[in-house]
Amino acid sequence: MAEKDKGAKAQGKGGAAGKAAKPAVVTAAPTPRPKDYKPRMKSLYETKVRGAMKEKFGYANPMQIPKLEKIVLNMGVGEAVADRKKVENAAKDLALIAGQKPVTTKARKSIATFKVRDGMTLGAKVTLRGDHMYEFLDRFITIAMPRIKDFRGLNPKSFDGRGNYAVGLKEHIVFPEIDYDKVDEVLGMDVVICTSAKTDDEARELLRNFNFPFRS
Repeated sequence: MAEKDKGAKAQGKGGAAGKAAKPAVVTAAPTPRPKDYKPRMKSLYETKVRGAMKEKFGYANPMQIPKLEKIVLNMGVGEAVADRKKVENAAKDLALIAGQKPVTTKARKSIATFKVRDGMTLGAKVTLRGDHMYEFLDRFITIAMPRIKDFRGLNPKSFDGRGNYAVGLKEHIVFPEIDYDKVDEVLGMDVVICTSAKTDDEARELLRNFNFPFRS
């Protein structure tokens, strides 16, 4: 009987009166890689980009050469207040795109006009570093960007003054990991590329050497 009581209490914690469970996000099992594996974009940085940046800006110390630090993917769901399932779907799709489990984003303050309460879940985000970052960058440039509707190049001015660049996408279905026929709703998302560059000019040149298609 004691065991049953414990089980009943455990179930009660996950019930309607308890805290809502986090959305179940399943990512595909990673494919085994050779020991000498290196992402294509990482090799590009080491063999071409570093040299091109040093030649253009004349860095005296190799440690001064800008590099990619991380890529942050953010997907907000405006209707999340009324439908929590939209947040769960966004998290699942973001996990497919990134190949990594996302975390939910929450409101930092209450906004009565939009019926938003402090701490309410509004979307999902994921931060990519290392090989995952370079692999995503490769897919983003070579596959996703050409699939953007009426794409005419990236805005060369969308930097934040600290060497970071943001791209806003209206449709997350441009990524090959998303099956359009299985999507309940097409969502927008932001892709933020964070670099160690001290200026926007350096960051712009860094991304240009990674073959970012900036508008002229």
